Amino acid sequence: MAERIGFVGLGIMGKPMARNLMTAGYELNVYDIVGEPVEELATEGASAASSPAGAARGSVRTITMLPDSADSERAILGPDGVLEGAEPGSVIIDMSSIAPSMSQKIGAACADRGVEFLDAPVSGGEPGAIAGTLAIMVGGDEDVFNACEPMLQVVGGNVVLTGGVGAGNITKLANQIIVAANIEALSEAMVLSQKAGVDPERVFNAIRGGLAGSAVMEAKGPMMLDRNFRAGFRIRLHQKDLRNVLQTATELNVPLPVTALVQQMLGSLVNDGEQDADHSAILHFVEKMADVEVKRGG
Repeated sequence: MAERIGFVGLGIMGKPMARNLMTAGYELNVYDIVGEPVEELATEGASAASSPAGAARGSVRTITMLPDSADSERAILGPDGVLEGAEPGSVIIDMSSIAPSMSQKIGAACADRGVEFLDAPVSGGEPGAIAGTLAIMVGGDEDVFNACEPMLQVVGGNVVLTGGVGAGNITKLANQIIVAANIEALSEAMVLSQKAGVDPERVFNAIRGGLAGSAVMEAKGPMMLDRNFRAGFRIRLHQKDLRNVLQTATELNVPLPVTALVQQMLGSLVNDGEQDADHSAILHFVEKMADVEVKRGG
């Protein structure tokens, strides 16, 4: 008999992840505060739950994929939350990108109830969620990780245990620093090229194979050139991640000047109404300062 998995949070990332698990043969109990994705997956064979606790009942493992720390805390520890429905010995895997201190709080509450816990945030955006190629950064007990790894490999192309509970989200924060700084630097390079009258597409093609080349450049450069800012990963979510970065850095007394600067840029874009645009729209902030618009053909 196939393992039954609970899945809470069927947004831009969660729904394709849940669908990949179903395609791989797992039986799913699904829940989201929005009814439409629950109904959609139910027509494909999932069992619709009426609460996070309902999704966890009868599930060997329950995955949560939610926007922020407060959402994970509420969905897992709150009334009718996942922990209420989880049986001792089962595993809760929070794949949300949240503050490491919140992961540790949730992990401790789970341990008190005899429930195992992994924090396992992801990187790769909507394309990675659809393709099942996400990078998954996991924190928790090694034996629990080993038992869950085959299931995680269904949704991820690179699944790595990085340490104890909370280490997954520390790793995700490090990831988000690098992604944010890469997008901002790429934006500056595109704007400089445009302002100088050099075709940004030719610049992109010239440098992509050199030391400046990166997965970020390959994903976001074409979007900038196409003026396509449909969200694969929303600005407001990256702003949230950098807020968690800076909060954690303050707790550890670690100065992060570039991260703080990009966080201010994201805040400006949110104020301009671009909170739901893709984070490649950091380009707009740099374009506005330079009074130029990047376009193919220079």
